[in-house]
Amino acid sequence: MQNSQAAGDGPAAPEVVRKRRRLPLVLLMAACVAAIAGGAYWGLEGRFQESTDDAYVGGNVTVISPRVSGYVARILVEDNAFVHAGQPLLELDPADFQARLDAARAEADAARAALSRLAAQADLARADIDQAQAQAAVEQAAIDLAERDDRRYANLADTHSGTQQDAQRARTTLTQARARLRAAQAAVSARQHEAAVVAAQAGEARARVEQADASLRAASLNVGYTTLIAPIDGYVGNRSAHPGTFVAAGTQLMSLVPAQGLWVDANFKEDQIRDMRPGQPVRIAVDVDSGLRVTGRVQSVAPATGAIFSVIPAQNATGNFTKIVQRVPVRIVLDQALASVGPLRAGLSVTATVDIRDARP
Repeated sequence: MQNSQAAGDGPAAPEVVRKRRRLPLVLLMAACVAAIAGGAYWGLEGRFQESTDDAYVGGNVTVISPRVSGYVARILVEDNAFVHAGQPLLELDPADFQARLDAARAEADAARAALSRLAAQADLARADIDQAQAQAAVEQAAIDLAERDDRRYANLADTHSGTQQDAQRARTTLTQARARLRAAQAAVSARQHEAAVVAAQAGEARARVEQADASLRAASLNVGYTTLIAPIDGYVGNRSAHPGTFVAAGTQLMSLVPAQGLWVDANFKEDQIRDMRPGQPVRIAVDVDSGLRVTGRVQSVAPATGAIFSVIPAQNATGNFTKIVQRVPVRIVLDQALASVGPLRAGLSVTATVDIRDARP
């Protein structure tokens, strides 16, 4: 019976041996095929790809801050809500600013009234000058007549055709006329000085009007600044304002993440950027959605490594030195249809792969 069992196992044993001998050959062939496929991929595709997972979605996040200090009166938007450019976001209590606006308006009205009064005084001063000049002209005519009478009566007295009394009377009249002319000329000069003073005061009044108007405009602007307006279309985030809270000018109250114009900042190793050029296509895999594929193009390569722009740049002048591969930021613009806030969010991690085929033979 043992012989028959041995006889039954005999044909199967060589088959097992043959299969075991073929296994290394099969593995070797599979390895060769894999190597050939890998080499083909590398030669045709892989060597033209530069990839990094040190990449993040970016956007021009706008910080909303008040231009004036005051108490928060109302919050007009909810967290994470979408808002349009020009939409009111928040209101500060405008009472104090409205009172200052009313005071500035009153000061401007008073300054204009003072300017109007001085303008009327200037008109009156010009009229006084004209009157004084007319009186001086009258006195000059009187002098001309008195001089002729003085000469005539003096000649008559010399020829004994007239009396000395008449000659003396004519001389007295001439002297009086000359005195009146000097008085009239002095009055003209005085009126001219008064007009100059009024003109100077009017100049000061005009300056006060301009100053009051500037204060009025500033007060009006401050009233307008109590309402914070969305400068862009975007989503509200990081809201820290609450009704009744006092906020100083420049305090960050909330942020607006733009609804359009997202990009990717990818930090490539320094040995990866040699052949990168603006315009090269980029494939982007988003960590938040493994099935989402985003495309874009290289916009620019940073002029320096990220370490250069850090607050405390590295100093390698010490005795202990460890070489670290530096990374260079590369800005990638997304295709327009994919550059809006949807599955993408500013700050998300992505993997960027740049096709540098056009830069390598």
